[in-house]
Amino acid sequence: MAIRTVRDIEVAGKRALVRVDFNVHLGEKGEVEDDARIRASLPTLRYLLERGASLVIMSHLGRPKGKVDEALRLDSVAARLGELLGVEVRKLDATVGPEVEEACAGLRPGEVILLENLRFNPGETENDPAFSDALARLGDLYVNDAFGAAHRAHASVVGVAERLPAVAGLLMEKELQALESLLHDPARPFVAVLGGSKISDKLKVLGNFQNLVDVIMLGGGMCFTIMKWQGQEIGRSLCEDDLLEEIGEVMRESGGKRAEMLLPLDLVVAADFKEDAESQVVEAGAIPAGWMGLDIGPQTIALYRKKIAEAATVFWSGPMGVFEWERFQEGTRAVAEAIAASGAVTVAGGGDTIAAIRKYGLEHSFTHISTGGGASMEYLEGKALPGVEALRDRNE
Repeated sequence: MAIRTVRDIEVAGKRALVRVDFNVHLGEKGEVEDDARIRASLPTLRYLLERGASLVIMSHLGRPKGKVDEALRLDSVAARLGELLGVEVRKLDATVGPEVEEACAGLRPGEVILLENLRFNPGETENDPAFSDALARLGDLYVNDAFGAAHRAHASVVGVAERLPAVAGLLMEKELQALESLLHDPARPFVAVLGGSKISDKLKVLGNFQNLVDVIMLGGGMCFTIMKWQGQEIGRSLCEDDLLEEIGEVMRESGGKRAEMLLPLDLVVAADFKEDAESQVVEAGAIPAGWMGLDIGPQTIALYRKKIAEAATVFWSGPMGVFEWERFQEGTRAVAEAIAASGAVTVAGGGDTIAAIRKYGLEHSFTHISTGGGASMEYLEGKALPGVEALRDRNE
């Protein structure tokens, strides 16, 4: 991986400025509804505290666009973090400034501060040098444990790493090791299951995977753009017409590539995009005019289960249908359960994928579930992530 981690530096008596990803979902009353991302940061935070560091923690939440949004303050996040860590977490109402610097300077080993939402300041997303300077004054060393933000060239991700001794946290290390193992040393057969609503979200990964994996199995709304390019009848199914030419280039290349690419054999289609809409199972390419595909069908499920059972490595990103609705969830549920039971090295990423895994109670049956949907997909596309490259540069 060639990146130093918290294990490689002395932290006793130091103020660790830690970038985490606490971009969690809040309820109507501002309470944390899903604390998975907070829990994912605990190994790094505990490691630092147990070795005599104090913590200045920073995160974004939502998209306030450089302005204060009362609904996106981090008070409830601080409260939940304190409960999980078992220590008091002092929440500040600003990210930078003299009062923030004074509070951080007074920290003693074992004490914890959480800054206000980074994105309340426009300098965060702009990677503003002055904002980066102000953040860097709050710590003695920088720890990036926010893989979910590693694809953003923001001040707290890149700017601070250029100004302080910088290392990766344990979650960042775990994420990179899991993805590196897919890219460079996967056990074979290596099967990729790609779904979700839009092919635009997966097109570059699809292209990169053609020489990397052994089988690519497609589902979800994204498959209809490919099917339309092939000349199949897709009815009113979701389709990104502006990508048909680009899809054609990828598909024309696929014949000479390593991966076998599988599209649905049959589909569950509906007369309308409604939970209680009239539905039926049809052969792929025979969707009635005016109908739309909302899930993969039983023949496809059987084929995909077979391929997954034969795999030694499985990567899954994207549901097979509208799994939020009972009548159109069978494909996603079957794929999730097949992967969980496969005995293969299993890696999953993406918000909807994780939601499905949790819905079916399979969180502990996967080798690794990535906390960074966008970051993990860009990494698997072969892109350099700014937050990761900033850590590599500091090593050099």
